[in-house]
Amino acid sequence: MATNRSRRLRKKLRVDEFQELGFDISWTFDDSVSETDIDALVDQFIDEVIENRKLGFHGGGHKEWEGIIATQTIGKCTADDIAAVKGFWDKQKVSQVEVSELYDIWWG
Repeated sequence: MATNRSRRLRKKLRVDEFQELGFDISWTFDDSVSETDIDALVDQFIDEVIENRKLGFHGGGHKEWEGIIATQTIGKCTADDIAAVKGFWDKQKVSQVEVSELYDIWWG
């Protein structure tokens, strides 16, 4: 492919300044955590980490959760975002917290 692309084409292809980096996450709530507590913890996660850092989370689950995290607008997640997300879940009653490396969410 040509390396001298127009801004319109770079945006359409989601490359260069339009590249979006995100990461995957999964965790499992301990059996001792009730449905009400799961709802409250996920709400707290969204409020304190996702919204606060202007990220977006697409995923779900019951006792086992998984999803993808990216920015709310075109942009790139950072290692600090990964650390904040992992740090939040490391303090909760969950096990098997797994976070991927950053990757291009359109071409990764």
